[in-house]
Amino acid sequence: MSQLGHDELEEMADEYDLSDMDNDMDDEYNGARVIGSDSDDEEQSVTDTTAAEARKGKDIQGIPWERLSITREKYRLTRLSQYKNYENVPNSGEESQKESIITEKGENYYDFHHNTRSVISTILHFQLRNLVWATSKHDVYFMSHYSVLHWSALTNEKEVLIDVQGHVAPTEKHPGSLLEGFYQTQVSTLAVKDNLLVAGGFQGEIICKFLDREGVSYCCRTTFDENAITNAIEIYNGPSGAVHFMASNNDSGIRVFDMERFLLCRTFGFDWPVNHTALSPDGKLLVVVGDNPEALLLDSTSGKTIHELKGHVDFSFASAWNPDGFTFATGNQDRTCRVWDTRNLSKPVTVLRGNLGAIRSVRFSSDGRYMAMAEPADFVHIFDVSSGYNKRQEVDFFGEISGISFSPDTESLFIGVWDRTYGSLLQYNRRRSYSYLDLLI
Repeated sequence: MSQLGHDELEEMADEYDLSDMDNDMDDEYNGARVIGSDSDDEEQSVTDTTAAEARKGKDIQGIPWERLSITREKYRLTRLSQYKNYENVPNSGEESQKESIITEKGENYYDFHHNTRSVISTILHFQLRNLVWATSKHDVYFMSHYSVLHWSALTNEKEVLIDVQGHVAPTEKHPGSLLEGFYQTQVSTLAVKDNLLVAGGFQGEIICKFLDREGVSYCCRTTFDENAITNAIEIYNGPSGAVHFMASNNDSGIRVFDMERFLLCRTFGFDWPVNHTALSPDGKLLVVVGDNPEALLLDSTSGKTIHELKGHVDFSFASAWNPDGFTFATGNQDRTCRVWDTRNLSKPVTVLRGNLGAIRSVRFSSDGRYMAMAEPADFVHIFDVSSGYNKRQEVDFFGEISGISFSPDTESLFIGVWDRTYGSLLQYNRRRSYSYLDLLI
């Protein structure tokens, strides 16, 4: 993973911020910046958008297109032509998309439900976008500046769980835990599952909090290497049922922690920085992606390589397993997502393309019916797995994407949007056909 971080992200914010565009745009519409409002007063007036308001024609983000000198359609074309996709391998997007399929869009699997502007999901590293997690259709966890927040979509209330701007120290004593804790942690990645929240930092920090306990339970530093950033966290249950988590680091290592005993129990080393991992549903196989075009499929116990997955031409930052246990996906800076099948790994099942940038986050719904993939900005694609990924819904908005998450019951999809003016949390609800209700009318 590139050693670019907060400063580079600030530059990106300046380039694509919604508030910096005035109405006297030239023919190029002032570069690739996102359209903003005319005044500070107007920015203050931007409010939440409900499904009912969206059905009446209100922009889901509250962007007042009727008062701007450009239409939404023209601005979309500008973004598509001028957004700068970050690549470690020059021209990787052009090369990889030659073999990608063109899928049929226009489906509607999830309906827009609410855009909440009172919470803003922020980003600290432009390549790491796994900062939004839903544990139910009402409960969402994410980073907002220097705080780990919980948001209730049911009560519209937010709660600060961890304030990392100051001093964070564990309230419990466990072997290997840094009782002195950390100061001013820059959180690079986040994971939440069931009752455990784990945050990873730029200096290899790990902060663990059980949601039913006061304070932080465990703090440690995975490595003191100067290239220590924690790129990804995955929480899972081990064979005995004990809760584990896996940390992927830029020092080319993977570390597995047992949270029942609060111990580091396994490490794996590689020749390149590890950006993301995904453990198969049965816990036997591990997908590893990083600063290498080839992804790896490993035996999760021994770390032995079972297969090298060839096809991507740049670095990968996302991976996910379908609950069926056979297929998995990898997302890459070459602007493609490749779906693989363990029963035939000689080539991908399909190659899916993005519109403007890298595929930085991939999620399957818990029933395996849908796969969502997020680009760095503006687009989340929801594929119908049963169609062979040939049909999709395209969620189209403006702003950098901090993360995506299906709720465990598949009823909701949450999207974190990071922007100085229109930053928010988007919620889409699964479309249901309750035709039996017609019999009651």
